Amino acid sequence: MTLWKKVSLIGAAALVALVLLGVWMAYPQPQAVKANGQVNAPAHAPLPVQQPQAAKPDNSVCLGCHQNAGQVLKLPNGDFMSITVDTTAFAASAHGQKNLQCVDCHTDITGFPHPALPATVQSARDYTLKYQDTCKKCHADQTSAVADSVHAKAFASGNHNAPTCADCHNPHTQKTWTIKDGQLTDATQRAQVAQICAQCHSAIFNEYKDSVHGMDVMGQKNTDAPTCTSCHGVHNIANPTTAAFRLASPQMCGNCHTNASIMDKYGLSTAVYSTYVADFHGTTITLFDKTSPEHETNKPVCYDCHGVHNIVSVKDPKRGIEVKNNMLQVCQRCHPSASSNFPASWMSHYIPDPQRTPLVYYVQLFYNIFIPTVLGGMGIFVVSDIFGKFRNRGKGNTPAAPTNPESKEK
Repeated sequence: MTLWKKVSLIGAAALVALVLLGVWMAYPQPQAVKANGQVNAPAHAPLPVQQPQAAKPDNSVCLGCHQNAGQVLKLPNGDFMSITVDTTAFAASAHGQKNLQCVDCHTDITGFPHPALPATVQSARDYTLKYQDTCKKCHADQTSAVADSVHAKAFASGNHNAPTCADCHNPHTQKTWTIKDGQLTDATQRAQVAQICAQCHSAIFNEYKDSVHGMDVMGQKNTDAPTCTSCHGVHNIANPTTAAFRLASPQMCGNCHTNASIMDKYGLSTAVYSTYVADFHGTTITLFDKTSPEHETNKPVCYDCHGVHNIVSVKDPKRGIEVKNNMLQVCQRCHPSASSNFPASWMSHYIPDPQRTPLVYYVQLFYNIFIPTVLGGMGIFVVSDIFGKFRNRGKGNTPAAPTNPESKEK
């Protein structure tokens, strides 16, 4: 064998050895297994590389499908629920303005196809209730207030039709409320509130919309007339059928009707609350409210005479209680034997004046002068008498002790 052939064979053998070595290095090495089943990596094995987590899908991914109109989801019980999201309305909503992502609320959906609905979701209502605790992550204060409301208590008692957050606030379209001093200042939003409440309280809404308050609110004429939340509150809505609510209701009405900046616009008296509290009805109600707010009383409050949701102007010829016959019918609810002259014994909420009630005005004026004069004169007499006695005592002019006539005879 020539030298050249020997060199060629050695080179070929070396090349084969290198190829085999490369294959061996690339092939996974066996790992030692501990008795407990855990794997020991070889000492020379490199540290595992942490794979980057998949990024959460942003709204463009979700809305790429859900912006298409006419999409519905069929629930197991046969309900059909719209799953279309109006991208323009969402962008203008409170959540859209805060750049909230869909998956921030829909935490169980991270990709497509979506996971199957849980077995507890059989209807559209079940789907809404599935997210009833989602809002508390960002709205803790509102959630706490709702917990004591009549709605939450109704839900806890088993009425699952009682409203939750999403029933009043559509999470895809709800805009930021414009609020000042606890009241809505946007006329459109005040009308929207009444329409939201009407979803459950349609009979009450039908009375309210034709009332002196409701016509202004639904007509969006001004922001002074009360909407539902003005009287009932927003999240901490109390049960209006309780004695406590009834006894506190005059103060509720007084919040607006004693506010001169509001009442002066419409020529209404701000003395309605003070005159009510000063008469027999109001004095009794005030006493109960302070001492026994949970006890019932048959004394009338504002809405017993004026109505609750169907309040009309007192000058209304058909039902206004400035009309004598209408007032008589109101009085007869509690005083069934009241005669036609019965309403004349009450001055309504007016303060006596020479034009409307001259006799009462001048009698009151007389006593306003007479009583201070008499009491003032008596006070002056008592003070002067006391002063005179101290003055005489200071001069040593103490009166002599009376003598006993019988002792002189003896």
